Amino acid sequence: MTASLADIWVYLAASPLLSLTMTLVAFQGAQWLYRRTGSPALLNPVLTTVIAIVAVLLATGTSYQTYFQGAQFIHFLLGPATVSLAIPLYRQFERVRRSALALAASLLIGSLTAMGTAVALGFVMRVDAVSLVSLAPKSVTAPVAMGISEKLGGLPSLTAVFVIVTGILGGALGPLLLDRLGIRDPAARGFAIGTASHGIGTARALQESEVAGAFSGLAMGLNALATAVILPLIWSLLFR
Repeated sequence: MTASLADIWVYLAASPLLSLTMTLVAFQGAQWLYRRTGSPALLNPVLTTVIAIVAVLLATGTSYQTYFQGAQFIHFLLGPATVSLAIPLYRQFERVRRSALALAASLLIGSLTAMGTAVALGFVMRVDAVSLVSLAPKSVTAPVAMGISEKLGGLPSLTAVFVIVTGILGGALGPLLLDRLGIRDPAARGFAIGTASHGIGTARALQESEVAGAFSGLAMGLNALATAVILPLIWSLLFR
């Protein structure tokens, strides 16, 4: 940056509204690009927004802590947004009730697969136990994953990175993979995406349909519960 541009940035950065405005503008631009290019999986708005914001922060030498001070209002809205997922789920309650057995089996298999692949990858790469337990809950929504990691001796901050990367990749590539596998049922697609990629995946599922979003939100919540129960048991067996 030139000296004049640097001075302007320092002046603007003093306002907490800068980070909030930058985030909203980046996301709106990402959505416009996503729709304009035919909604390709690799241009998922969340992924594009993250890349754009990271690029700005690196170019301006702005720390994440400084950015978050202004953007934390969006972080606050994550709570109400998560609770609001109950609305489409309520509308699909009868369908969920009829599919309860299949959903339970899918949840168990999906949860074990998510944890098992993470642990297996860690063993193959010979990572230490702290990194391994930090990686294991990668498919669970961040607050729960960080809590599980901390209780088992992992690093919550490292877990948060794994969770975010998993969510972005799942939201971007999950629908593409399901298309290739010929899975068209919105309930099945939503449940698979929610199990594998938690909240970010659920946001992507809601873009497909209300049914997919409802089942994805259900999977996100149930997988968090299942992982919180199963992972400590697996961990105690592995390192007994």
